[in-house]
Amino acid sequence: MLTVIAFVVALGVLIAVHEYGHYRVAVACGVKVLRFSVGFGKTLYRWQPKRQHPGQQTEFVIGAFPLGGYVKMLDEREGPVAPEELHRAFNRQPLRSRAAIVAAGPIANLLLAVVLYTAVNWIGVDEPVARLGRPVAASLAEAAGLRGGEHVTRAGFEGDLEPVQSFEDLRWRMTRGALDARDLTLEIAGEGGQPARQVVLPLSRIAAKDADPQMFRKIGVIAPLTQPEIGQVMAGSAAERAGLRSGDLVRAVGNTAIVDGQQLREVIRTSIDGDQPRAQTWQVRRGGQPVALEVKPELREEAGVKVGRIGAYVGAPPEMVTVRQGPVDGVWRGIVRTWEVSALTVRMMGKMVIGEASLKNLSGPLTIADYAGKSASLGLTQYLVFLALISVSLGVLNLMPLPVLDGGHLMYYLWEGLTGKSVSDAWMERLQRGGVALLLVMMSVALFNDVTRLFG
Repeated sequence: MLTVIAFVVALGVLIAVHEYGHYRVAVACGVKVLRFSVGFGKTLYRWQPKRQHPGQQTEFVIGAFPLGGYVKMLDEREGPVAPEELHRAFNRQPLRSRAAIVAAGPIANLLLAVVLYTAVNWIGVDEPVARLGRPVAASLAEAAGLRGGEHVTRAGFEGDLEPVQSFEDLRWRMTRGALDARDLTLEIAGEGGQPARQVVLPLSRIAAKDADPQMFRKIGVIAPLTQPEIGQVMAGSAAERAGLRSGDLVRAVGNTAIVDGQQLREVIRTSIDGDQPRAQTWQVRRGGQPVALEVKPELREEAGVKVGRIGAYVGAPPEMVTVRQGPVDGVWRGIVRTWEVSALTVRMMGKMVIGEASLKNLSGPLTIADYAGKSASLGLTQYLVFLALISVSLGVLNLMPLPVLDGGHLMYYLWEGLTGKSVSDAWMERLQRGGVALLLVMMSVALFNDVTRLFG
């Protein structure tokens, strides 16, 4: 139920803001707006405010099908217009006004993202400290000399280092670097009186096409440093059969010393010999006393890869820090994050077009609904971050030069501005058909990805 509510609220807010952008600028330009609808199909609720802008008699509607909305304006192309109202018709407006009305929807979504990111910056959010867990074997991080436990204080590209506020901040920078094929420089805090040192992660080498777990495994930095502690043990699991208990602190597995929860998860994952799990002696501390246990993981197959699992939560919660910004910094960082996410989205779309990025990055309503529910369950700030991310995606998507989207109409107006002539009706119809076909293909791919992620 939480997933459904969070999904409906997210769609309602994002669509309403998008359409309000069109509506508000249309009114400001003197265009008569006939209907403002959030949703399509059967009308669930309608109202007409008594107090509206002069000359406006807009009907506001909520439709049964929530995946979209529209603002219907007075337009001679859609029906007869009384002579005394011709000056209020959309098609009679100057080019700059029509372009502003069309662009206002996506811009409203981007402005909403700025507001949401700013709100998160002001409220503050608890995130893990940027202290690295044990790197994955044979990864970029291990090759760069990282061993786990390092505290990253600054990071950046091309030598331009900026403070790292949390592990999530560092993870975002690694994502940008991997997808943009740029090396990331980390500054590691010195310990025991030692000076700080710099480490370069050569992210340009991994040729990442997807921002997925495999990308972070190649980088080698998967999670923040956590204590290798056993949490909840599932009934009938390999952990229960071996005698592991909640609260056990793992010190060694076989001949491997364990210092981090992520390292322990990786050891469990790789505890297989061919098609058989490998039993090993675990050295744990229980109530301050050493205990030796023989643990044999269960064999599981994930994404076509055979891995070991013990059926227990592994790793204590990491050290946390509250990330909060002041009034001015909060706004500025909200603008910067919106710009960064927008730029990364545009680059990923471009890479998908030329085949340098996988179409698996496309997501549809099922994935959005799933993430909406998960983020809402984590608290207000996580849900606001989710809304901001989807708002940016919606704004950028609608600015794409596809005929059925706002960006396509802006391309028509660009042509009109350059040639002095509007696009002919015949060409308009052809382009609209092509745009609809391409959009249907994108929606089909996104839905297939949704089903694969959630049920594959």
